[in-house]
Amino acid sequence: MEITDLTPAEERVWRAFPRGENVDFRTAPDEDAATGGDWGPQRTLRASVLRALLVSAPAEDGEISALRVTGARITGALDMTYAVLDRPFRMSHCHFDEHLEFYGTRLPRLNLRGSVLPGLRLASAHVDGTVQMSGCRAGRLMFAGTEIGGALFLEGAELTAVDDSPVLQLNQTAIGDDLWAPGLRTRGRIRATGASVAGTVNLNEARLDHPGQTALDAETLVVEGDFQLRHAEVRGWVGLRGARIAGRLDLSYSLLSHPGGTALQASSCSLGELWLRRGPAMEGTLNLRRSQMEALFLDPEVVPDSVLLSDLTYTALTPHVSAELRLPMLERDRNGYVPHAYEQLTAAYRRTGDDHAARLVQLAKQRRHRRTLPWYGRLWGLVQDVTVGYGFRPLRAAGWLLSLLAIGSVAFALHHPQPLKAGEAPQFNPVFYTLDLLLPVLSFGQESAFAPRGGYQALAYALVLTGWILASTVIAGVTRAVSRQ
Repeated sequence: MEITDLTPAEERVWRAFPRGENVDFRTAPDEDAATGGDWGPQRTLRASVLRALLVSAPAEDGEISALRVTGARITGALDMTYAVLDRPFRMSHCHFDEHLEFYGTRLPRLNLRGSVLPGLRLASAHVDGTVQMSGCRAGRLMFAGTEIGGALFLEGAELTAVDDSPVLQLNQTAIGDDLWAPGLRTRGRIRATGASVAGTVNLNEARLDHPGQTALDAETLVVEGDFQLRHAEVRGWVGLRGARIAGRLDLSYSLLSHPGGTALQASSCSLGELWLRRGPAMEGTLNLRRSQMEALFLDPEVVPDSVLLSDLTYTALTPHVSAELRLPMLERDRNGYVPHAYEQLTAAYRRTGDDHAARLVQLAKQRRHRRTLPWYGRLWGLVQDVTVGYGFRPLRAAGWLLSLLAIGSVAFALHHPQPLKAGEAPQFNPVFYTLDLLLPVLSFGQESAFAPRGGYQALAYALVLTGWILASTVIAGVTRAVSRQ
């Protein structure tokens, strides 16, 4: 392209390019590209001119060429497919009429900060440095299969779906630094399946809006730092199945809403820490099945009415609250009775030295298990619960024993049973006679020497039967309690 074919605006850019100078077409420093003033010929550039400039414009000796344009309108489709660029590309606060096509392109860095564009396709590309898209307003951004050597900046960007395609596609994208997107606004779905981030993912104060559908699909995502989604609002499904996050998955102060479906699917994940705290109750199911983490920071108030916790493992559970506040979460598991969930909670309490809470969890586990048994199992379990609390409340046995001993002693003291062999029986003692009836192992020689009659015989039989039941439940409960230590 000859320089004589250029408009005055294009000629300004063409002459500035070899020296890497910035050309600013804005009429005011704070002008917004979405609502900017007059987009007339004095600030309009053809995409074909920019392509020719990037591909074939000569450089000047001693100068570093670069495309640096601010506040321009670009007409036509900018197609840089498979281009190899050795010059920085910066077109900030610009207004693009058509999509930008950078499929398979290699370039040092890309800066479209504050620009408005229908979409960008940077798939299967390689960017040596950063991709700066902060404050952009776009219909669709596609980075699938791209290698970004530096950070990807989407701070304050607004992405709105124009069809059913993802508004942000990061499938198999490798980001060499941070994914920095606090304040991101999306209307549509984000896909980041198989993506990797060498630094931190920052989505604090983001608003991801795709009600009833997928808001964020990041299955098998790998993050070497933290994944931050604090003070955010997400309406739609969040999928992190199989994700590997070395640091903290932080969802503090955030609303996750997907009524009737799964609000957060973080199953089969490997996390350093998971923080779900100080926010409203999750709307939808919380799925943490088969995940592993060092620390789980979970406020009871955040837990939704439906959870999936089978095979979830964690080392520490904070904040430290009473077992009564934690147990309702286990009752809400959609799979019903999940023994492993009770064992994990018990272990967490024991690691903090709270043996009382650990025993309460084990007692709740036995009661929950009882509901899964046939009627005779439920009956026997109820007996164990009432008598000794499944072995976790052993003092109950002493209470029952003393109560029955008092009843029997008073009854038989008022009406002595007749001796079986007159003149050979020892002196009758109502206390030791009652103990003989209650204790199936010990013998004080009273039971075998005396025979009650009528209603007192029925009382004796009841004491013998109760003694055997009490002994059996004590043995079963103590055995169970010792086996848990």
